[in-house]
Amino acid sequence: MTSTRSTPLEGKTALVTGASRGLGAGIARELAQQGARVAITYRASRERAEALVAEIQHVKDDAMALRSDSADPASIQQGIRDVVDAFGRLDILVNNAGGGWFEPFAETSNGHIEETINLNIRGTIYATQEALRHMPDGGRIITIGSINAVSIPFPGGAIYGMSKAALVAFTQGLARELGPRQITVNIVHPGPIDTDGNPKGGPEAPKLAALTALGYFGTAADVGSLVAWIASPSASYMTGSAVVIDGGWTA
Repeated sequence: MTSTRSTPLEGKTALVTGASRGLGAGIARELAQQGARVAITYRASRERAEALVAEIQHVKDDAMALRSDSADPASIQQGIRDVVDAFGRLDILVNNAGGGWFEPFAETSNGHIEETINLNIRGTIYATQEALRHMPDGGRIITIGSINAVSIPFPGGAIYGMSKAALVAFTQGLARELGPRQITVNIVHPGPIDTDGNPKGGPEAPKLAALTALGYFGTAADVGSLVAWIASPSASYMTGSAVVIDGGWTA
């Protein structure tokens, strides 16, 4: 398909975890628009993942979806290897898979605590470690955090916020370690973004929008554009950074 858009990621291979919908899908679309071959993982939404791949293939022929559970170290590590086997390389890893619950900490079950830690922290750590076994110098590690790692102006977010805040220290430490290889490591903290799990028309949306300076939700495309820029050569001097895209939530 002919396009007049700049394609700074041409020749690069990207993997976006947990990308069958929502933020991950928006990121995958934008990476493909900018020239990257894109793989996505999904845990349960096979139909959505395949539909997204079909959509991306109208822009970039090389795209694939594979089932992988980011909360299971062996599963996500195998997923990384499958992408490298299919595409021959991995230049960009976007740790997007994540989730959790907003509920009073004193009432939070052990299961919810463990699932949040497994998905948000362990999943990111093990995916990144496996990716680095295959990633060439000059690669990109980009993790999707949350504005709740920085600010939680309502009760119920202690465990979720903790799990995302831990990724900031991981990002900073890894940036120092990988600097000699020119692999950059950054984390993006979205604010209220219109997704299936947090729709702009949902019951809590007016309260969340009011906490921003702009007064409305962002879109997955907004986050995708930022991630694609961080993945591009234009951001080669940016590493160890925590970047907010929050409509002024923290202003």
